[in-house]
Amino acid sequence: MSIVLESTAHANVRVMKIEHIAVWTRDLEKLRAFYEKYFGASAHDKYINPKKNFESYFLSFGEGCRLEIMQMPGIPTSENDVYKQFTGLVHFALSTGNKAEVDRLTELLRGDGYEVVGEPRTTGDGYYESVVLDPDGNRIEITE
Repeated sequence: MSIVLESTAHANVRVMKIEHIAVWTRDLEKLRAFYEKYFGASAHDKYINPKKNFESYFLSFGEGCRLEIMQMPGIPTSENDVYKQFTGLVHFALSTGNKAEVDRLTELLRGDGYEVVGEPRTTGDGYYESVVLDPDGNRIEITE
């Protein structure tokens, strides 16, 4: 996703992109393994900051935006309800490339015990997608 900003002072155009999205987790290794197994993520080296007791991985999905998963004691549990819409970041989407793969991956995740909260369908704006919850209850749109 790119955002074009026009500068009135310099009359030039800059193209911006989302570099990464970050999520907190209580089980860093479990979440890393989930994204590697089901979405083909590639984890970079684990970052550890012993002073803050902070650990994280950046997960890459071939190209584009990365996902940073982070763990640190003392982070409060989210009070968001995964079944309702709310203000703030609600989901992120991972593209499979085609409808058959959306269907296959959705059924694989369902069969492995992950909750499907949006069945595969074509949305009003033309996307073919499903919505599943990762091990921490984050919504993932699986798109074609």
